Amino acid sequence: MYRILAEHDQVRERRRQRRHPQYEKPELLARSQNELWTWNITRIKGPVPCHYYYLYVIIDVFNRYVVGFMVAERESAELAIELIETSCQRQHILPEELTLHSDRGAAMTSKSMALFLSDLGVNKSHSRPHVSNDNPFSEAQFKTVKYHPTFPDRFGSIQDTRAWAQDFFDWYNNHHRHSSLALMTPYMVHYGQAERVREQRKQVLVLAYNTHPERFVRGLPALVNPWHRPFGSIHLNPQRRSQKIYPEFSKKVSHFT
Repeated sequence: MYRILAEHDQVRERRRQRRHPQYEKPELLARSQNELWTWNITRIKGPVPCHYYYLYVIIDVFNRYVVGFMVAERESAELAIELIETSCQRQHILPEELTLHSDRGAAMTSKSMALFLSDLGVNKSHSRPHVSNDNPFSEAQFKTVKYHPTFPDRFGSIQDTRAWAQDFFDWYNNHHRHSSLALMTPYMVHYGQAERVREQRKQVLVLAYNTHPERFVRGLPALVNPWHRPFGSIHLNPQRRSQKIYPEFSKKVSHFT
């Protein structure tokens, strides 16, 4: 009997079960500033146990520039909307110009947030459920925050937390030199100073080379040093190199694994 039912595709699960939708991996690309932002919220310990403050941070993925931050006593979509709106006005964001990426927290997936971004003309993107590495730029930035030497074990008040955050993000944007930005600050890249700094570095290297050419066994370093090349595009969840160049090889590997 079951053989006959199987031939007619009538043997299946009889119980009502929830069917989870298939979420695609977000693959985003930033070619210049103010094209792709990512944001998140993290908790900071307050003066007593079980008392936390909430740090909201918005980052430009292309140059790691923090375009907006806020310290609040609670996590809510209303506060996040206020911060995003202020940041967009400060950066003069036009409709359909910006993509805003985040994880699937309550404030990020709320209905009020979706309606606000739609009215503002900002495209929204979310990480996959239960995938912790779909928002890597915000997570890495929070690690930089909490591993900074001036970050205390606890903050005495929200005023102290806001004062510390103001000093930290001023250092992060204007003085912290990123290895991924050719040892430039986010401010330099965000506001178009990268070419001028790169030209100044080149002049210094040319002067050093002309003064002591015997020290440069490989020739003029400005021609081969990656610190002097223009910045390319930044990918969020890029495709693997083996899948892009050797698709048949990746299929064999996935088959054996």
